[in-house]
Amino acid sequence: MNKQALFEQIKQKGSYLCVGLDTDIKKIPQHLLSEEDPIFAFNKQIIDATIEHAVAYKPNIAFYEAHGLKGWESLQKTIEYLPDDVFTIADAKRGDIGNTSKMYAQAFFEELQFDSITVAPYMGEDSVKPFLEFNEKWVILLALTSNAGGQDFQNLKLAAGGELYEEVLRKSQQWGSAEELMYVVGATKATALQNIRQIIPDHFLLVPGVGAQGGSLAEVSEYGMNKQCGLLVNSSRGIIYADDTADFAKVAGQKAAALRTEMTDYLTKFL
Repeated sequence: MNKQALFEQIKQKGSYLCVGLDTDIKKIPQHLLSEEDPIFAFNKQIIDATIEHAVAYKPNIAFYEAHGLKGWESLQKTIEYLPDDVFTIADAKRGDIGNTSKMYAQAFFEELQFDSITVAPYMGEDSVKPFLEFNEKWVILLALTSNAGGQDFQNLKLAAGGELYEEVLRKSQQWGSAEELMYVVGATKATALQNIRQIIPDHFLLVPGVGAQGGSLAEVSEYGMNKQCGLLVNSSRGIIYADDTADFAKVAGQKAAALRTEMTDYLTKFL
């Protein structure tokens, strides 16, 4: 999916919601455990309940690979079930030497047919470039994350001025364009978005942390939105685990609908 097609989906749905499918078999409703594939059964109902409100879905790969072959099968069925017009993100946080990255890219872009993958930039250009060789596929680089340990490195002051995450933003723009590179910026770092937008005004940002982690959708939208929206705001636990009864999917749909309503207002206000 290219940038314009993604923007068209955002305008059509009045939403920039990404639903995180961090499906933990220990947290899904107990009645699903009798299903042949409980993880896919859960995902299917979540997708059905949220699809009219979301433009993207982000399975966190760890929750699938932890189950070995069965988990990968659940992931493949989930991706195949999603409509072609939604944006899919493999939250895999890969990044290794070039020949290894090439195999990761092949796995997620060719075999599993994801639209994008999250990548750690620490090993530099040659670890990222193989992911950028696929037409209309996206690399989502980790830039400024919400976890407590993120500041151990991301906010380090550089001798030349600025912080390390800023150098990641600047340097990586030499590797790819705004048509193929996105960046992860945690919702709890919303106050940094004004500075980030000065460095990368045209790129899309994947923003996790709204909902259960306490990020402010209002602040993210105000400081992070650009002329093509430029935001995919992820909510995982706040949607998929909002209820653990037989009504879990219905409640998930209600949570997604509420976020979409708020997002529609921000799109009208800021675009």
